[in-house]
Parts: sequence; structure tokens; C-alpha cells
Amino acid sequence: MLRRPKPSDSEADLLREQEKFLTSGAPSAANVVRRPDKRRGEAGGEGGGCNREDEGRPRDVVTIEDLPDELPTLTPAPPKKSRFKANRVTFEDEDAGETLDRHDTHISAVLSRIVERDTSSTPISLPALTGIAFPKVLHRSETSSQVPLSSAVGKKSIFARQIAAQRLKEGKTPLHCAPEAAQTPEHREQNLPTETSMDTDQCGAAHDHPTAVSGPSLLSGQGLGVPDSSGETMRIHSENQAKLQAMSQSEILQEQNKLLSQLDPRLVDFVRSRKAQSVPSSASASKQPRGKSSKDNFPLEDMSRESASSGAAVLFQKPREVEMEREEGAEDLPTSPAVTEKDLLLKPKKEWVHMDKLEPEKLEWMRDLPAPRRKGTDKAMQARFDFVGTLIPPDEDLPTHLGLHHHGEEPERAGYSLQELFLLSRSQLIQQRSLALGTLANILSKAHAGKYGSVLKGSVVSTLLDAGLLFLLRFALDDGVEGVMSAAVHALKALLVCEADEECLDYTFSWFRGLASFPLLPSAQEEEEEEDEGLPEILKETAKEKEERKSDHDVARQDVVKGLLKMKLLPRLRYILEVFRPSPPVVQDVLQILTRIARHSSSSATQVLECPRLMETVLSEFLPTSWTAPSSPIPQSVYGLPLASAVKLLRVLATSGRHACARLLNSLGVRERLPLLLSADPSELLLEPTEALRITTEAYRLWAVAAGYGQACKLYIDLYPSLAKTLQSVHTVLAPSDPLLPLQLQRVLALISLLTQITHTAGCHQELQAGMLSSQGEECPPPPPVSWGHVTGLQASLLGHLRGFVKSLDNPVQEDISLAVIPVYLVYIEAYYHQLSRQNCFKPVETLQELERLVSEVLLPLLSHNVVQGLIKNLKSSSVVCNVQSSHLGPETTPSLPGLACPGWRDRPGLVAPSSPFPLLTALGLLLETITGLHKGLSCKFSGLLLSEPVIGYLRSTSQAMPILSHTRAWLVRHEHHLLYLLLRLAHRLVSIEREVAKYASLYHQVALVLLPWLLPGSEFLGHELLSTIIFNKDFISEGQSGGPEAVELGELKLQEETKPQTSPSLQTVGALLREACIQLPSIRGCFLTHLAHLESSVLTSRDALLGRNPWISSHLLPELTGPTVPSDWPFLPLVSLYERTGVSDGGGLEVEDLPQGALQAVTHCLQWLLLLEVWREEALKVILPVAKLARLSCVFLCSSDLFLERPVQKLMWGLFRLLTRRSKLDSLDLNVPPPGLASFQDLYSALLTQYEAVSFGDRLFGSWVLLPLQRRYSAIMRLAVFGEHVGMLRSLGVTLEQLSIPIERFTSPPEDSLPLLHLYFRSLVTGTLKPRWCPVLYVVTLSHVNAFIFSQDAAAQEVEAARHSMLRKIYYLTDEVLRNHLLLFRLPQQRSEFGFDLYEQLPPNRAKRLESVLRQQDSSDDKGH
Repeated sequence: MLRRPKPSDSEADLLREQEKFLTSGAPSAANVVRRPDKRRGEAGGEGGGCNREDEGRPRDVVTIEDLPDELPTLTPAPPKKSRFKANRVTFEDEDAGETLDRHDTHISAVLSRIVERDTSSTPISLPALTGIAFPKVLHRSETSSQVPLSSAVGKKSIFARQIAAQRLKEGKTPLHCAPEAAQTPEHREQNLPTETSMDTDQCGAAHDHPTAVSGPSLLSGQGLGVPDSSGETMRIHSENQAKLQAMSQSEILQEQNKLLSQLDPRLVDFVRSRKAQSVPSSASASKQPRGKSSKDNFPLEDMSRESASSGAAVLFQKPREVEMEREEGAEDLPTSPAVTEKDLLLKPKKEWVHMDKLEPEKLEWMRDLPAPRRKGTDKAMQARFDFVGTLIPPDEDLPTHLGLHHHGEEPERAGYSLQELFLLSRSQLIQQRSLALGTLANILSKAHAGKYGSVLKGSVVSTLLDAGLLFLLRFALDDGVEGVMSAAVHALKALLVCEADEECLDYTFSWFRGLASFPLLPSAQEEEEEEDEGLPEILKETAKEKEERKSDHDVARQDVVKGLLKMKLLPRLRYILEVFRPSPPVVQDVLQILTRIARHSSSSATQVLECPRLMETVLSEFLPTSWTAPSSPIPQSVYGLPLASAVKLLRVLATSGRHACARLLNSLGVRERLPLLLSADPSELLLEPTEALRITTEAYRLWAVAAGYGQACKLYIDLYPSLAKTLQSVHTVLAPSDPLLPLQLQRVLALISLLTQITHTAGCHQELQAGMLSSQGEECPPPPPVSWGHVTGLQASLLGHLRGFVKSLDNPVQEDISLAVIPVYLVYIEAYYHQLSRQNCFKPVETLQELERLVSEVLLPLLSHNVVQGLIKNLKSSSVVCNVQSSHLGPETTPSLPGLACPGWRDRPGLVAPSSPFPLLTALGLLLETITGLHKGLSCKFSGLLLSEPVIGYLRSTSQAMPILSHTRAWLVRHEHHLLYLLLRLAHRLVSIEREVAKYASLYHQVALVLLPWLLPGSEFLGHELLSTIIFNKDFISEGQSGGPEAVELGELKLQEETKPQTSPSLQTVGALLREACIQLPSIRGCFLTHLAHLESSVLTSRDALLGRNPWISSHLLPELTGPTVPSDWPFLPLVSLYERTGVSDGGGLEVEDLPQGALQAVTHCLQWLLLLEVWREEALKVILPVAKLARLSCVFLCSSDLFLERPVQKLMWGLFRLLTRRSKLDSLDLNVPPPGLASFQDLYSALLTQYEAVSFGDRLFGSWVLLPLQRRYSAIMRLAVFGEHVGMLRSLGVTLEQLSIPIERFTSPPEDSLPLLHLYFRSLVTGTLKPRWCPVLYVVTLSHVNAFIFSQDAAAQEVEAARHSMLRKIYYLTDEVLRNHLLLFRLPQQRSEFGFDLYEQLPPNRAKRLESVLRQQDSSDDKGH
């Protein structure tokens, strides 16, 4: 190893090291090369004038690897600006290579012939003779008077200008300026190029002065190579002027555009610059048309390039075809006049050094900004926003005092792009950082509100998140400047929180199960687990370990909230609240951010609770135990004052689980703080009236959530006087004239919701007391401190309120108030009677009398009121299920940050709109479900509701709907599912006793079938009830009782007469099978309930929540929204379950174990139910693809070796096969689409073929099933599998053409075009593998395809034609006369014939001629061979 030289080494040391290096033979770090000297003509070795003396003296040039040829500058040079770049519109998808090819169309544009100009005719002028020996010394003070600057073309020295001035005094023309310099401005204006004249609206100048012909303004004639070059130039110029005078203005414009399209833009700019120098700037300015700006020729540039420092994505505006003018010649506009000395506010003085020369290009930035170009384009332009987040149209001209103009790439356009805002957010100036973050917050708020959907391409939120907004805001939160930190908090709140979503959730809190909500988790994404493949289970990483191993960016890309938690957001927010003690808006933003994080999931809520000192700071500062009244309505600080947003945060945290709620109540002291807020009237809370009402409303809601777990009920006993006083003043506080009516209304609704939850909890006291006594050591929840006796006194008061509000519907002033509060009162009445029936003190006779009075005095008048009837008419228009394709522009949502899409909910029809009947009908249906269960005689009085036209129309639309599952719809669809379920429950009460209701039984049954696979997590109990009471109820399958099976049989017989006689068992047994299925409905129900037993725990949890069993509820946060509770193909569940239990994949085949006990009965029941649905409820199965049905039914053959041979299974499978292969169904059966759960249908078919060869024993049903995918329109892969790998099965595939219910034409048409498959067809025929007695169907199919192939006249490739000839010759020389006649004389398939096809008596002439020609070619080739 050679050491590096040291400063202390002597010359001897260096020589010694050099010797070591040379002897080692190591490569040198620097090479000595011979570089040619271009100045001496040595470039490329072709310099003919090379100096021979230099050849013997080579120059040594040392080059070091990776060292640039030019030395780098010590200071960064300013970026070079192109003079032509600003004159072009560029777009994000424009290719630079195409642009280069468009302008440089040939190599001659770069390289051209270089010719030395002829100077023989150039005049030579000698200096004038003077008596002065030496020229006079020039001073700077005298140069300005020598010659005007405008007369000098280009940059000239002082001496050259002095000589030019002297020649002008002598009356001579300066060199290289003739004849232009001597022209007057007027003449020059006349002689401007036509293109420039039109740009300055002087098109008629040449027509006004036809005789004024002067020299050209650009050319002097030098280099023409003729003696009189100037005269030749003038002659050409005169011809040009004459042509221009003879042309009209439109023709001139047309020629001008033609020239401009052909010329290089740089050449055009050069001509314009020469014109600008030759024309005085004052004249140009005076000719400038009004309304045109000096910078109009600079088009808009799309900022498609990302800044290397910012990384911010660019958002583009959609084209504006209507408002924007299309200008064909975008580059034809005049250039801006140069800045003159007159335009300067401060005139330069001659004594100023280096100020005698005006540099217009350096003064352009001082000009007024031009008006934005309104250029029509079909491409998008970059979006720009003002400081409040409003999108600025590209053609809008805003004044500069708004501060929206800046020195960017588009200085004439007002506003800031997202890229520029990202740059400003990292500025060193505090004001710029704050301004950028505030603008981003406003943009995010408007994006959540859906303001940009119609004008911007893509999603603003997604674009910002992809550009790294989350990390930008997180870094800004750590800023030490309070203003920047506050702006970052506001921007983060705008990103995470949608205020309209929170308003909707608060609005629906008092609905039935409104306090429950779905966690706002992103949809689960399947992650690749390639790293864990092949590892044992012990060594595989857990989900938590994988999550911890991910980077912050990866986590945030999938889940924004989880990414923020991983970036330690919660400790920073605690520090801001505890140390910074920011202003009230920042505090509100922080509390709203924490609320949104708590809504994310129960684990996120737990992290909020467990963050050190966070909740203690919130409770001590914003929910204190004592406070003083603020000095002003808008306090400067909210520290030490109770805040409604802090109570709401506690309520959302409590919703996440009963343990979190107990921790808040007991450990954090919320139990002691609630009485402080609720024991006094809101006006006595020493708070601003609006805030006082909000905080008491949130306190009631928090208490209601706690009471929903059976907690904090002791407070009810303590605060009973205050609650009773508040109830007495309900009608008083809900006065229409009260300006705080909306807040008062929400407070009353929250109070009634609280009483409903306390009633449910009190109703469970007796059951828990008995359970605790009989538990014998088992775990049992303790009984709540409130019992049924504590709540019985509320019913009379609240029922009186309900009567009053029903009567108030007649008053138009109080109509809206009554409609808002009646639903929550109905929910309370239902809770009371539902729990009353479970108490020991229940008196049936008195209760039934009360219910009759309730129905006659309250419910029937309410239902028949014209206001309610008008509300019911909005049922269909307010539905979420029926209006999947809503026309309104929804707000932006991103997968990593799901929302509820609620902005604008008050202004559009919807389930939560004020005109929606859903809250009222749901509450009424809930009450009817309870009272009709107690008093069955009351059911008939409500048949009118089910038979009303709006309800029937709504149910019909529902039965045909196909809703989409998403976070934005799930929280609303859940409430609609409640109403549908309650309507079906009412129909269940009436269908057996009301004839009119029974007429619509099939409609109700159809709705129940489509509702079951829609039910979301948390509604498992509703699904269980539908399966138990309605779906398998014979009263709802009216066809089974009114001659339905007989009608099916008659239809099949009619079809048989119209088509052909069939012998498949399906025709004779479908009617009988349906009758048997109707008889077996109870057993079928038991079969499906058994296969859904794995949902038992979810059903019990859902039952506790829906029936008000509060002490057993573990969380009001619904399960994660991963999909519907029951799969859409649930009717096939027993088949799939049996296949998964018995079929084990092994080497491409299947090892079939013994069938479990009861498997045959389960399969039979499943097939009976499927047959019934296919015949009478076909619409309910439309969500299942036909290929999925075929794949699921194939499990019958794969799960056992003899299950399909059982007689009941055979009959049912024949019936289903007949239904699946109807002519109307075959076209929709697409086997190229992979069935759900399978990679492809071909894999399943391969398993079917293996199973058929192993266990079929020639079964006709199994054979028909195998033949179905061999139709011509399906993939040839399956046919290749039969005739290639599984050719042995052809010996046992004995299905006849009469037994096959599929037309044979679907197998034979169009002719086969796969050459390998045709070879296999031919081989199976000639080798005897395929014979008509073994496999009649495929024998006909192969004959048809081979015959069509050998006699085809279509042009084909040489390989195909050779195969045709070869097959035809081999067929002709076959020794099997029968097969040869079949192949040559085949005509058409014919099912009634002996073999299933017709034959020609003899070959048709064209076929005979082809056969003869093929044989003749063979004979001639044989002769040549001999």
C-alpha cells in the first residue's frame, strides 16, 4: 500500500516513493493525453493548415478523472434566463424532443454553407483631412451630444459614435447604416414589415402612400455579389411593396400566419428586435393599440416542473372553453416597447458613472404588470389561489394592491400555486411562513367543502398529501415562533377536521343508536408478505412488529392519523397547550384535532388518554371546577374557562369503550365536573349565552354516552330536581322567537336522549340483580344504582310533551320544531314500554289499555297528519340506497383520510336533511315494533303505512338498488337499514292477517333478501332476525301457496313443445322439487342458521346494543368497516363451507375425505333454496355473477366422490343446470371473468376434469357440467386441457345431444381457428380415442371443426394451408371408411339423426375439386421425388 506524501517529506523521500510506484505497476490516478489545438487547425486530425513544427513538440495536458474542463465558480452564478423561453406556452405533458423536431426540421437548420462575403463593391471612405495633428480628447460629458443613442445600431464604442456623428454633420451616411439611418420616422413607419404593421393596427399605411417606396429596414444588399447591390435591393423591395398593395388585408394576414408557421421563432424575434431598434420607442408607444399590454406576447406557462427544493405537486385547472378566447396566432403579438429615458421616474445625469447607457431589459421589472392573457387552450393550466383559498381564474385581472402578484414564472397572473406556497412555508421570513400556512389551511377547508370539484383536475387533498404536506405541517408545529405554530395548527385542523361532518354526527346523536359511530379507519389494504413466505409461524413477524418497522412516510401514506401519531403529534399538542398557552382559536383547533384523532379508532383514543399530562391539561385548563365570568364576550384567553369542545372531546373518548369512559369519570374527575355544568340553568353559568348552551348540550351527551354503559347513573338521582325543572321548561325554551332556538333545540334533544339511556339502564337493574344472586361466582355486571322505580315518573311528563308537539303540527310557526323533537320522544316511549314488559311490576291489562290510548290519541293522528304525509313523500328522494348515482358534487375524500362527505347536507336532499322523513319513520317503526309485540291487535291499524304509495314505491326502488359500500355512505346507510328492517318487521306482523298486505308479500321478501347482504358490522342481530322470521317464512313466498310449482311445470311443458323433446330430469322434476322445497323451508332455515353460527358472538353484541341492554355494551364504537356482515353469495354458503372442510388441494388434484355427518342433508337444503331463488327470486341473486354461481355449484362435484350421485342431489343439480343454461342466461355467462375467490375459472375447470376422470363413472350430470365450458366462445385453454392432458375422459363422456340442454351450435360455430387444437381433434378421431358411441357430443363437434378446416377457402398462412392439405390427404387415405365418410361428407349437426349430424350423399363440386387439387399436388411432388 503506497502512502500519501507528507509536507515534511524531503526530495529524496518523494523520489523514493516515485520509484516504488513505478515498480508496483499500479494504475496512475492521472493520465497524460495529447489534446489537439483547435486554434492551430488540429481538431479531429483534419486540420490542413497544421504547423509542422508543432508536431515535434507535443503539448502535455494533464487530465484527472471526473474533473470538469472548466473551473467551478466560487460563488453560485445567477440562473441564466432565456430570451425566448417566455414566449412559449409549455404544458406538463409536452415533449421536448417533439418541440426540437418541430423547430429544427432539418440538419440545415444547424449547419449551413459558409460563404465569405464579397467586399469588392464596398465603398471605402478615408478620414477627412484636418489641420489638427492629433484628434481631440473625448470626455464623457461630451458624448451625449455627439450622436443620439437611438441612431446607433447595436452596441458601439464612444469612438465609433463620434465618427458616426461627424459623418452625419458632413451629410454622409454612416457605414453599414445606409439607407435606413437617413430615413425619417414617418418613412420608417411606412416601410415597417407587414407583420409589424398589422400588430400595431397600421394595416393601411402602405395603401395610403402607394408612391412612398424607400429601402428595406432589414437588408442593405451587402454580399449579393453584384456590382449594384443597393440598387438590386431596392428593386426587390419595390416588387414586394407592389405585391403588398395588390393584396387585401385578409390575404396579408393569411400569408403572414403562413410565414410565421414556417419560420424559426428565434428568427422572428430577431426581426422584431431590429424593427424595435429602427423605430423610435415613442412612435411605437403611440401606435400601441388600447387594451393591449406591453407583455401580452408572453403566454401563460404551466409550472409542471417541480422545484427541486420544494417537492410540491402541481395542480392544474380544467380548460375553460366558454370564458377564454381562442387566439390562433399566440406568438404574433407585438413585443413590448423598450424602456426609454422618458419612462424613468428618476432621470440619469451625465456625471453618473456608467449611467449614460440605458439597459431596458434590466428595467422591465419596474413596469406595470400586463393584463393576464386570455388564451384559449384545450390543456390544463396551473391553479392559483388567493389568500382565502379562492381559485383565481387565469383570465382575471386583479389589482396589485391585493398582494397576489409576485416575481414568479407568471408575473402577470395573480395568486399563488401550491408549489409556491410550499416554498414560502419554508421561508426564513416569519410573515411568509405564516401567510403560506394560512393560505394552505383555507385551501384545505374549501377542498373539504367540495369547492374545487368542477374546476380542478384531481384532488387537492391527495395532491398535497403526496407532496409531503403532512411532514411540512409537522415540522411547522415545532417552530419556535407562535404565529407560525398557530398557522400550522390551523392548517392541520383544516386537513383532518371537516366541520360539516361533525355537525352531522351531532345532529344525528339523538336518533336511534345515533351515539354509535364507525371508526374512521382507512379501508384495509392487502400488503405483500413475500418476506415471510416459507418461514415457520414462530419466526413470522406480527402485525405490530411490521407496523413498528415501517417508516413514517409509509405509515402516513396509508393512514394519515396513524402517521401523525407515529410522528409524536400528541406530545407536541400537549406542549402547545401547556407551555405556549396560545390564543382561543388555536386552543379550539387543537381540541378539534384531538377529537378527530379519537374518532379514528379505539387504539387512537387510548393513545390520547395515555399521553402524559395531555388530558390533565385539558381538564384543568378547559373544564375547571371553578371559574370567573369573562370580562368581554370574546375573551383574550380561554384558559380557566369551560369549553364545549373540551367536553365533546371527552364524549368522543368515552364512545370508544366502557373502560375509557370509566377512566374519564373516575380517574380524571369528570364525574365531579358534570354536576357543575348541569345543576344550574345555562344563564347562571357565568359564560357567554351561546357557549353556555353548547357546553350544557355536550355535557348531556357525555352523560348519555356514560349512561349507555350503565355508568354515572348515580348522578341521575342527585340531579333529578334539576332534570325535572329542565323538563318543565321545554315548551318555554323552544319558543320560535328565541334567537338561540337551534342551540336550545339541541339541548332538549340531548336531554331526552339522556333520559332514554337511563331508562334502558334502569330496566336492566332487575335482571342484573337476579343474575348476581344466581351467578355462583361467575362474572356478572353489577346492577346499576338506578332502578325501575326511579324512572317511572318520567313517562307521564314526556308523554304529555309528545301530545303537545303533535298538536303543534297544526301551527305553521311551530311545525319545524315539532318535527325535530317528536322522533326523540317516540324513541323514549319505545324504551319505556320495551323495558316495562321485562319488569316484575308489569301489569298487562293496564299496559294494553295505555297502548290503545297512545295509538288512538297520538300515533294515528300523527301518522295521518298532512305534514307527516307530505314528509313521507320525500322517502325515495331522501334515500341513500335508492340514490347511488347522486348528481351533486361531493367533497374530496382520500383513502388515507376517510370522511363522511357531509358538506352542504342542509341544502341538498338527503337522509339528514331537514325534509327527510327517516328520523320520524324510524322512531315510529321502532315504537310500533314494541307495542305490536305487546298488543298484537294494534297491528292492523298501521297497515295503511305499509300500503301507502310512497312506501311501496320506496320498497320497489330498494329491491332493485345496488348500493356502494364506503365510509362516506356507511354511517348514513346504517340508519336507513334500521328503517327497512322495521318496515319488514311490521309486514311480518300483518302479512298473515291482512289480505291487502299479503298481496305485496313477494315485494317484502325481495327487500329482505337484498337487505341481508347489505347489513354492516354492528347490525348482525338484524340479519339474524331477518333469517329467523322473514326470509324463510312461507307467508312471504306466496308463489309456493298459489300454484307456483304447477305454473313452473306448465311453463316447462310449453317450452318443451316449442323446442324439442328432452329427456333430462329437470323438465319432469322442477315443479315437484319446488313443492318439496316449500315444505322444507323450516329445515332450510335451520341449515343456514347453523352455517352462520360463527357470527353468534357478533349477534349477541349487536343484540345488546339494539335492545338497550346497556350494562352489557362494551363500546359504542362500531366494528371496523371491513365489509358487509353476510357475503353477497350467502345462499351458496353450505356448499362452500363443505368444500373447504373436505377438499384438500394436493398436486393439482383433490383428496376427498369422508363427508361429515349431515352433509348430504345440508347440501340438499342448500340446493333446494337455490332452486327456489332462481325460479321465484331471480332479482335477489343478480349481485352474484353467473360464473360465480357455476363455480360455487361445482363444489358439489369436488367435495366428495359420490355426493353428486345421490338421487336428491342429482335432481336438484339437473334443475339448476337447466336454469343456468337457459338461452337468456348463456349469453351472460362469461367464463373469462375470474370468479370471486379464484384466480381464474381455468384452474377450477382443471380440478373438475381430474375429478371427473377419477370418480364420475360416466355420470350424465357431471358430463354436462364438464361440457358447458367447451363452448366455442370460451377460451381454447379448456378445450386443449380436455383433448390434451385429459383425453382419456373422452371414453366415458357419454352425454347425448338430447340430454344436453345447450344448443350444439354454440359448440360448432364459429369454426375453430386454433391450429394445435385442430391437430388434437384430428388425432383423437384417427386414433380411435373419440368415437360416437363413447362421446356423441364431442364427436359431432370435432367432425364439424375438422371438416370446416380442411375445406375452408379462406386465405391463411403457409403453415395453416399446409396443415389443411396434410389433413385432407390423410383423411382420403384412411382405411376406416366410416370415419372417412364422416369427415369428408359432414354437412350439419342434426340431433334427430342417428349420429347427431347430416351427411352429403356425395362431395359437393367445390369440395371435390379441392380434394382433387390436393391429391394432384401430392402426386406431382411424388413424381419429382422419384
